[in-house]
Amino acid sequence: MRLLLLCVGRIRERPLREVLGDYLERLRHFLPTEMIEARDALEALRRVPARYLVCALDEHGEEWTSVGLRRMLETEMNGGRPGIAFLLGGADGLPAAALARASRRWSLSRLTLPHRLARVVVAEQLYRALTMIRGVPYHR
Repeated sequence: MRLLLLCVGRIRERPLREVLGDYLERLRHFLPTEMIEARDALEALRRVPARYLVCALDEHGEEWTSVGLRRMLETEMNGGRPGIAFLLGGADGLPAAALARASRRWSLSRLTLPHRLARVVVAEQLYRALTMIRGVPYHR
């Protein structure tokens, strides 16, 4: 299975780019992982390969614990799906057309997070979930 992070906009702050890059490298030890930055969500969605699950980050989505995210990933990995695309919007979130394309919606928190920081949180939580699946001592 492959992971695809579809992100609207770019991160300009070097410290955030470095932390995000670190987690992307860690993820790649477990699964092929790619991050695509696009001008808008619909452009990003055109990059999703066939049969990928699309999971949109949305304030009205399901709130998963880290263990819940692990369960979702395990289910998709064991189900033979070729990949999961996580769609992260910009400062204004995602348009209705992009949300309609998503099979799942994930809310990181009831708090409002800056979209730049949300990318780092998503990457870290995906890494945490994969370490749990592989039995690597990271999650406590």
